Order: sequence, then structure tokens, then C-alpha cells
Amino acid sequence: MRTTIDIPDAMYRRLKARAAAEGRPAKALILRGVEEVLATRSSGRARKITMPVVRSRRPGSLRLDNARIYDVISFP
Repeated sequence: MRTTIDIPDAMYRRLKARAAAEGRPAKALILRGVEEVLATRSSGRARKITMPVVRSRRPGSLRLDNARIYDVISFP
């Protein structure tokens, strides 16, 4: 099967240089990359993200700015 893809010039130059260094045609590197992507299995589901809860005695009345958020929530 033949197809056409657009590769940015800088990336294409890197591809050609790498292929030359390995003594292979650029096509071989492209096919190896495609095979690698197809071999990796994706879960298809997004990771569950838990958001921190900031408690307040009067919900809706807490005024937060970035500095206050860093005081209330511990970040790694």
C-alpha cells in the first residue's frame, strides 16, 4: 500500500541522518515506528483524576487565589 505523509523538514533531516547512520532506508525506520505504535496497547480509558476538596464553613464564601491554594493544598 502506498500513502503520502507530510513530515516537517527538520524531522525529515533527522530521519534521513539516523537512517544513514544505521545503514537503512528511511522507509525502514518509518515502518519500525508504525509497528511500535501498533504493538502498544492502549487501555482506551482515561485515567481517573481525583480533585482535592477544600472545606469551608460557609460554602461559596471562600476566596482563593494561587497563593492561598498553595497554603491550603499540599503539592508534591
